[in-house]
Amino acid sequence: MLKPKPMSRAVIVGHKDIMEATVEAIHGSNLFHLEDYNEDGSGLKLGRPFKNAGEVSKKLIQLRSISSFLGVKKESMPKKKETTVINELDSMLDQLDIEVSTKTEKKSELDSRLKELETLKKDISPFSAIPIDMELYHNYESIKVFAGTVKENIGPAISQVTSTYEMEYDQSTGTVVLFIKKEDEAKISEILSNFEFREIRIPQISGTPSTLIADITREEEGIQKQITSLETDISSIKDKYSEFILASEELLTIESEKAEAPVKIATSEHTFIIDGWIPDDQFATLERTIESATSGRAFVSKQKITNADTDIIPIEYDNPKITQPFQEIMDLYARPKYKEIDPTSLIFISFPLFYGMILGDIGYALILLALALGIKKMVKSDAVKPLMNVLIYCQISTLIFGVLYGEFLGFPLASLHTDHGIIPGLIAGFETITLFNSPVGGEVITYPIHRTHIVMTMIIATALIGSIHVNCGYIVGFINERRNHGFAAAMFEKGSWLVVELGIILGVLGYANIAPTEIIGIIVFLIGFVMLIKGEGAQGIVELPSLLSNALSYTRLIAVGLSSIYIASTVNLIAFEMILPQGGIVAVIGAIIVFIFGHALNTVLSIIAPGLHALRLQYVEFFGKFYEGGGRKYNPFGYIRKYTEE
Repeated sequence: MLKPKPMSRAVIVGHKDIMEATVEAIHGSNLFHLEDYNEDGSGLKLGRPFKNAGEVSKKLIQLRSISSFLGVKKESMPKKKETTVINELDSMLDQLDIEVSTKTEKKSELDSRLKELETLKKDISPFSAIPIDMELYHNYESIKVFAGTVKENIGPAISQVTSTYEMEYDQSTGTVVLFIKKEDEAKISEILSNFEFREIRIPQISGTPSTLIADITREEEGIQKQITSLETDISSIKDKYSEFILASEELLTIESEKAEAPVKIATSEHTFIIDGWIPDDQFATLERTIESATSGRAFVSKQKITNADTDIIPIEYDNPKITQPFQEIMDLYARPKYKEIDPTSLIFISFPLFYGMILGDIGYALILLALALGIKKMVKSDAVKPLMNVLIYCQISTLIFGVLYGEFLGFPLASLHTDHGIIPGLIAGFETITLFNSPVGGEVITYPIHRTHIVMTMIIATALIGSIHVNCGYIVGFINERRNHGFAAAMFEKGSWLVVELGIILGVLGYANIAPTEIIGIIVFLIGFVMLIKGEGAQGIVELPSLLSNALSYTRLIAVGLSSIYIASTVNLIAFEMILPQGGIVAVIGAIIVFIFGHALNTVLSIIAPGLHALRLQYVEFFGKFYEGGGRKYNPFGYIRKYTEE
């Protein structure tokens, strides 16, 4: 918690004849982060894949191709014994390949023929209303055939040039077919150009268009039935072989990873050296595993970690289960470096807090909570569940603030007495309780808190929350700097900001006659200013105004929240105004549609807006004060089995 899991650098050395057994043991343990070896002129070379690599790779490609064609999706199913899968693999893969290949070729032929028919039908369609055999359009020596579309009937214009012609014209489509003597071609071409003639390709086929189109349609229907039958057969094959495909793909993936492992390992003529990382508390387990697999012939040593190693140490989070979903938010930004504080547990508190402060509505909280729980139950993806857990935490916070604000889908739960009259609440008899007068703007603090009536107080409150959050960042930054560079560097680089802020506060208190004099504040500020210049140089001076801008950035907690309230209130107002004047069934239905659609839209916005703004406050204002990030993900060499078991 608050720091990554301690790691150890381990080196495994042994004779080449036990390399395969060693790789097998490392892969099976799923603990060792294998480092790629880069040739450095030491005489060691990268190893070659094991002998079975080519065969395994070929089978894996074949199986994945079949899986893709059948559309096999990863889903939960009982695990199969590894030995059972191995015994069935070759025979069933060959049988499956034959069945799928037959169906694939047949479907490909049918799809190809269907495309040919579609193209032919498209070419014939313009002639559908012209009862001339398509064969009669071709193979003339003294006759020129024009086929195309025109903007209007060209018969009268042609008649003025020649009386020796035959023409068919479809007025609905503008298609015209014209047979003329070849010596009249130039004159007729000129006339056609005046009528915006566009030539149509004449298919090389015999038969009348209507008959041909009817035949093509029947053939298309027959092919479509065959394709449907094939798809049914393919679906049956998929159902029959899904378990085998998923289990075999998993097994072949595991074998492929192990077979290709030597290309990351340093080898000499007779020995191998495997370099990598392992969680410190698992080093003894790795030693026992390697010793057992190689009968003690491989040697495992723990290497001393130097300062130069800290940037390349893979990072494994070490957080309690309740905070682990927020590791997804950390990964969106960057994993911490090895000597940095891991802020996952900090954003576990602040992210839902800010989200709830922004949204703060019981109705939206219940809707989104139900949505998150439903998605988490239906979607089994390991990537979706953590995000849904984050959303659940945020809605719990929203629910708490919703009770504090007394809001339900934009309606106030308690009635409020104002200078302009009484604002009725959703719960009859529930009256707002006056607590005390705010020191800002003469506003009154009540329960429930009506955010729209204490805007200035909320702005000041959110700015103060921002100041606290930002200073927490400086404190964490101080701890990071002290760990990496000592107390003096931490004091000048991060502590200086706290001293500057203390000086500003003492100066303001003195100016307001709350403290004896502002001179003390000025002196403290100047001390902090000098420390800041020594710690961060000119950059510190440039960033000094950010103290105010950072704090003011947190006023979005009230600004975005108010926008959500006003959207919800506007939807409610429109819906009720549609009902009240008319009161008919149409008005009621319209009001219900507006109410549902409006709140559905605001529900979507209630996920996006509070989430983005709460996230921005973490990434920009908070992380900017202490967090560098850039750590590598701990990725152990191994495989988490879902469909097979040893």
